[in-house]
Amino acid sequence: MTKHLTAVVYLFAICTQAAAQTAADPTQAIGTPDIPGLNIVWLAPWGRPELARPWRNIIVHQSEGPPGSAQRMALKQMETPDRRGATVWVETDGTVYWSVVEFAAPKHVRGNRDDSKYIDNRATFHQIDNADSIAVEFVGNYPNVRRPVTQAQADAWLILAKVLLARYSIPAENIYAHAWVDYKDRRYCEGCELAALARAGRKILGSRLARAHSGGPSPESLR
Repeated sequence: MTKHLTAVVYLFAICTQAAAQTAADPTQAIGTPDIPGLNIVWLAPWGRPELARPWRNIIVHQSEGPPGSAQRMALKQMETPDRRGATVWVETDGTVYWSVVEFAAPKHVRGNRDDSKYIDNRATFHQIDNADSIAVEFVGNYPNVRRPVTQAQADAWLILAKVLLARYSIPAENIYAHAWVDYKDRRYCEGCELAALARAGRKILGSRLARAHSGGPSPESLR
């Protein structure tokens, strides 16, 4: 076997091994992988995981925008990555839009809540910001802000949350509802149901999604 052929065989083996690893664990993929259970529209591809921003937290948002608005908002985010918004947008049918590259930091959180209404804010007050927190935004709670997310959104979120935790090595206790860490609309608890259930790793039940929370659940209330 010639040196050239040996090199080709070696490179083929390396590529095959990398492809097999990606297939076995899509959370470590590069590009636009197919993730079982998720319908993802990739407006920006994944790069190498180690080159992503060092995300430490996941912040769950609700946009107070109408059903059908996720694609439009994600496209705006893609055009201006650091505008106010989110890295990931989730439509009412469960479609996930990945809008910006992994080192971009959309504006979405301030970490200014300090009353410990939902969680102990000593660990979050002025310690959570855009640079270390990846945002996931759910659309559809307009005109009624207290409208729960759809079952399709909930199902997509449970898979998406696991993907984010695995890809960026984020502990589950670092999933936060926006209302837990920022002072928000008093009419409802933004992101609380989704964040609490993702932390618990439970399937979301329709009866729980149907409840309207004036105050919203804490992580402990769903354990």
